[in-house]
Amino acid sequence: MVCLAALMTTFAMAATHCKKAQKVIGIIDKVNTYWQTNHPAEVHAFWDNAAYHTGNMEAYLLTGEQRYLDYSLLWAEHNNWMGATETNPSLWEYKTYGEDQRHVLFGDWQICFQTYIDLYWDVMGTFGQPAAGKKRVPLHDNPAKRIARAKEVMGYEAHSKANDYWWWADALYMVMPVMTKMYKLTGDEIYLDKLYENILYTDSVMLDKETGIYFRDGKYVYPKHKTANGKKDFWARGDGWVLAGLAKVLKDMPQSYAHRQFFVDKYVRLANAVAGLQQKEGYWTRSMMDPEQAPGPETSGTAFFTYGILWGVNNGVLSKKQFKPVIKKAWKYLTTTALQADGKVGYVQPIGEKAIPGQVVDANSQANFGVGAFLLAACEYVRYIEK
Repeated sequence: MVCLAALMTTFAMAATHCKKAQKVIGIIDKVNTYWQTNHPAEVHAFWDNAAYHTGNMEAYLLTGEQRYLDYSLLWAEHNNWMGATETNPSLWEYKTYGEDQRHVLFGDWQICFQTYIDLYWDVMGTFGQPAAGKKRVPLHDNPAKRIARAKEVMGYEAHSKANDYWWWADALYMVMPVMTKMYKLTGDEIYLDKLYENILYTDSVMLDKETGIYFRDGKYVYPKHKTANGKKDFWARGDGWVLAGLAKVLKDMPQSYAHRQFFVDKYVRLANAVAGLQQKEGYWTRSMMDPEQAPGPETSGTAFFTYGILWGVNNGVLSKKQFKPVIKKAWKYLTTTALQADGKVGYVQPIGEKAIPGQVVDANSQANFGVGAFLLAACEYVRYIEK
């Protein structure tokens, strides 16, 4: 009887977890359907759109929903599976911000390769499984086209002598995961070695050694730059990019890689520092260490942090006991404040690079990258429930 009672309790718990997971999957569909219904897929491949697609592809991987896949395929086809399109490598640039087609080596034009590679893996049958009864139907007959530009551009960067490519925090989400995906695609460790070499440069420019947190770029390093209250000015979305990027890197980096522990240590230290700066309402303010610099909630940084922390707990890199309260508060914020009744994700700071005093961020403040971050967090939360 004792065994039977225990078994019934186990089944009841499993049923409860399944119901909770399905509720979150419903939220994912509500959010993604709202975005895709109100925004065409045929937009350029710059970072903001590409960041959305990293979340959309994660939602497809989790659910097998064909609509999500078709949306990313349409976007990739519209952009001819390219980022910046300049064909002459002698003209490629990266040392300044640039939306023009010569900035091929600029990270904001390289994040699209994450999705292109995932779409290649999908058509080759190695990314995820399609929804029941549905077959993968590529929009063209040449799967190799999906990764041709990624291999050209990232191969050039990996074999180059320069190491100063990532001079702003956002690049660590934009490009680090591309490097590990390129390793998985080719089996060539040069991509991992270049990743390590490049982040050492980044650390020399903007890593705060005292806390393990990143300044957005060299302009914001303390004490040269301070908040109005004289504090270190750590931008939430900037460090959200970093923590999420490190999680993605560790996901794809082999256990045997020589410098893997370097990335594990960096990730754990940053996650602990981030957790200590969470507000009691569950969000992170735009200036993480000085809430008064730009008061109130912000969703994109919060969602990227939530994703990054959830991934660590789900994969045994972070302590579930330690981070459970952080996750609980963050998820409550994301689903009761950020998420609106119609599926809109609000309180997303507009495109920028710092916490701006007086800038209004409210329930109607939405952005493609904010939706992508929300989807990443929600997908990882489903896995958290299922564990």
